[in-house]
Amino acid sequence: MRTVFVRRCLGAVLPLALTWTLGAGLLAQPAAAQPGTSAPVARIAALDGKDSGPAPTAQTATADGAHVGEGRQQPSRIPPLAASKDALRQAGGKASTRKPAGVAACDASDFTGATGSALVRQIKAATTDCVSTLFELTGSDAHGAFREAQMTTVAYAVRDGSASYPGDSTTGTPQLVLYLRAGYYVQYYNPDAVGAYGAALRTAIRSGLDAFFATPRSRDVTDANGETLAEAVTLIDSAEENARYIHVLRRLLADYDASWNASWPMLDAVNNVYTVTFRGHQVPEFVTAVRADPGLLDSLYRFASDHLALLGTGRSYLTSNAGRELGRFLQHSALRAEVRPLASGLLDASSITGATAPLWVGVAEMTDYYDRSNCPYYGTCDLQARLARAVLPVTHVCGPAITIRAQQMTPGELSASCTGLREQDAHFHEAVQDDGPVAGDRNDTIEVVVFDSSGDYQTYAGAMFGIDTNNGGMYLEGDPAAAGNQARFIAYEAEWLRPDFRIWNLNHEYTHYLDGRFDMYGDFAANVATPTVWWIEGFAEYLSYSYRGVVNDEALAEAGKGTHALSTLFDTTYGHDTTRVYRWGYLAVRYMLERHPADVTTVLGHYRSGDWNAARDHLTRTIGTRYDADWYTWLAGCAAGDCDSVPECAAPDTRVLGRDCRRGNRSGAAGADDYLYLYLPSGVNRLEITVSGGTGDADLYYSDSGWATRASHTGGSTGAGNSHTLTVTDPPAGYHYVTLHGAESFSGVTVATRY
Repeated sequence: MRTVFVRRCLGAVLPLALTWTLGAGLLAQPAAAQPGTSAPVARIAALDGKDSGPAPTAQTATADGAHVGEGRQQPSRIPPLAASKDALRQAGGKASTRKPAGVAACDASDFTGATGSALVRQIKAATTDCVSTLFELTGSDAHGAFREAQMTTVAYAVRDGSASYPGDSTTGTPQLVLYLRAGYYVQYYNPDAVGAYGAALRTAIRSGLDAFFATPRSRDVTDANGETLAEAVTLIDSAEENARYIHVLRRLLADYDASWNASWPMLDAVNNVYTVTFRGHQVPEFVTAVRADPGLLDSLYRFASDHLALLGTGRSYLTSNAGRELGRFLQHSALRAEVRPLASGLLDASSITGATAPLWVGVAEMTDYYDRSNCPYYGTCDLQARLARAVLPVTHVCGPAITIRAQQMTPGELSASCTGLREQDAHFHEAVQDDGPVAGDRNDTIEVVVFDSSGDYQTYAGAMFGIDTNNGGMYLEGDPAAAGNQARFIAYEAEWLRPDFRIWNLNHEYTHYLDGRFDMYGDFAANVATPTVWWIEGFAEYLSYSYRGVVNDEALAEAGKGTHALSTLFDTTYGHDTTRVYRWGYLAVRYMLERHPADVTTVLGHYRSGDWNAARDHLTRTIGTRYDADWYTWLAGCAAGDCDSVPECAAPDTRVLGRDCRRGNRSGAAGADDYLYLYLPSGVNRLEITVSGGTGDADLYYSDSGWATRASHTGGSTGAGNSHTLTVTDPPAGYHYVTLHGAESFSGVTVATRY
């Protein structure tokens, strides 16, 4: 079994699309919440600078949505979407309920303590950012704000205000609509607290939406109207009124033209049509309505066929989503006669490769999933194998453990990638000091799949591997104990860094493979049965940055805020925001490796044996809050620049040096020797050893064949004080030995190694 690691970029959102896999099958435009997907269980990479700078495909996260596909049971009721603003983001498959950074939360009492017209005035006076934070209400606050009487009042306010709706936010319509969405969301997750919704609210919400969509200004093609229109379209789904507003969906698809392209909010609005259709399949009235009048099928077909020119542009998701959502109706046997020729027509109008591939692959994926027995009719038989032949022609064996399959890589790029992965092995084992694979782990090989760009990854990876592609890559662990299981990392070239070549998130995700094999007993579901995310993601971040010798600027910026106690971070799950999962995870792991390596050794010992409760007990009881005070001191030092320098070596054995790391606070008496060592992989052309700081006088000695001493060494640097540097060219692979000899007594000395 495999599970999802979901990461989202928190940086600037750029106008590029992203892909959803079969479960959702949508391409989501930035700043628009879309339904989630039930992806194969996997570790997913982030889009926030794991291996280089921020990715240009950064997207807002999706809200929790209907889970379909892969044989999973569909819920009887679909959860409403979370706020589509940056205020609320999904992490780990659960819609976030956290307020946006820098935005003060609304005072819940402003809403729970008001009723009738006073409530309406309060909502209109609030900002949309403020209203977005109400998605997190629980308990008595949830009841006070969103009980049926409150929601009914607000729905009628939308009705009454629509008659004079000016096409912008000046009369508070966006806030009212967003408040209603928040209510449906909170009531879904807190039904006992909020109370039931019944006929009174249904009547009111229909009157509100009827009035809004009937007002002429709701058709204005402007940013100001688009902000409200996009939310109102999503509200259709939140209220499960998918069937009643099919005419609105068709209108939006028909009204779209090139003038909309200048307004991202208007593009949000038309793209949200696909949210309503996608989730409508779980609303029986919606399916019945389409069966009675299949005009929506024609609207989807016409949109896709009339806007082929969008494919290959930053708005191609509009066309490919139309094709996907048309094809999704193949799941209903009563509609297949209508859908089949339309789906076939879109396949004929597009191609498996090239600019039109997003449409072809999207429709083909739907036919393969919902109508596979008729694959000869569509020309989509053996879809995954056909895609592999067309898209991944390169196969390169790095060695017995690593194979790269690629869309396009040069021999030099393949060789460099193989070397980088092999060398990371040594850095990993040096950091965790493992004794070999955990019991029962058969994942002795890894397949690295590399698409040529983020766009190619979004187009093909979902159909080929059944994964969500709203991320920077994905590690599929599978069942590591199963014979024949193939561990696989699916990635892409960071095309925005060209002419430099870099596989995005390669080091982060390769760490997941190594960590799963050598540190974490069992499959991923077992790994996260207790809170282990602080280590899983924090260590992947830490090793990626330390191996590459790159400063994690985003994490160090967070250190200065002192947001989380160390004891709190041990409770991190994928339900927390991405900043906590990745940046604070990095900080927690780095602190523990630098300050308390013995505790890390203990915890990893429990992880390796699958004794998750013992590991949890050590973190929460043995350690508990004991390190919190020192943690905050360490964070302050990081914020002041202490962590910008070479990090402390991670291995629990304080004698072990490593790549681009240091051992501080070395001391010894006059005439005494302080022994250290490191292991070098093959291919190193330069090893630099430096000694600095402290008091007294320590000399440096080095050997590549045994413990270095004053009498027996192959290199050294001596002289007054503790400032010494030794460079070794073309050192052989294997163990190398470094010794500080006390010419006089010394203390507080630092030894660093770089290679």
